[in-house]
Amino acid sequence: MSTILITGATSGLGRYVAFELVRAGHVVLAHGRDRARTEQLVAELRTEGRAEGFVADLARLAEVRELGARVGAAHPDLDVLINNAGIGGGTPGSGRELSADGHELRLAVNYLAPVVLTRSLLPVLRANAPARIVNVGSAGQEPLDFTDPELTRGYSGWSAYWRSKFALAAHTFTLAGELADTGVSVNVLHPATYMDTAMVRESDITPRNSVADGARGVLALATQEAGSGGYFDGTRPARAHEETYDPEVRRRLAAVTEQLLTV
Repeated sequence: MSTILITGATSGLGRYVAFELVRAGHVVLAHGRDRARTEQLVAELRTEGRAEGFVADLARLAEVRELGARVGAAHPDLDVLINNAGIGGGTPGSGRELSADGHELRLAVNYLAPVVLTRSLLPVLRANAPARIVNVGSAGQEPLDFTDPELTRGYSGWSAYWRSKFALAAHTFTLAGELADTGVSVNVLHPATYMDTAMVRESDITPRNSVADGARGVLALATQEAGSGGYFDGTRPARAHEETYDPEVRRRLAAVTEQLLTV
């Protein structure tokens, strides 16, 4: 059985996956932003198995780093990281929002936070190889404008969301290459289209799928051998946006990412 950290576990897909994992006998480390909701979730999970809660605001990168340090210290046996937390396109007509660090909010939470958390936990994951990283992405992907990565021009919430998920996919493929032969795999998936989640409902979109539909792919990548550097549509191998495979695009993304993380 594995020790698994899942971000964004207090609602939607993350909550469903957390219960499925704990019922299967895994140790679940459940991350949430709100302390009361996280504590309530852990109390419920503990009626099914072993669970522990961790609270952090992923819109604050200092808290993301602290989260990684706390998890690594408390659970040196961690062998699976599921970067699930994310925010969607927002309510119709909503404007551009910033994180606590001044980054465009969707880029910060959906992309920069998983990058920082993964980096923080890589030493632990490598020590526990074979280990797995699962990045919850989206079929909705739009290439970044590297002259305006934080989308200060022509902003729309969905464009910001799609760009953050493009970046996450491209980063996944780069990281897979860096981790080759370490025993740590990393994959990215589109769980399901328009699941019945708060993210979808707040955008006035009628859900098409349940969180149970989306959970199948996440659970498979978290618990089964699937290679590394792959993109999945649910449980099926698929192709991300073609530009995510472009070495020059990935090089420029890595450079922009370092710049954003050092500001």
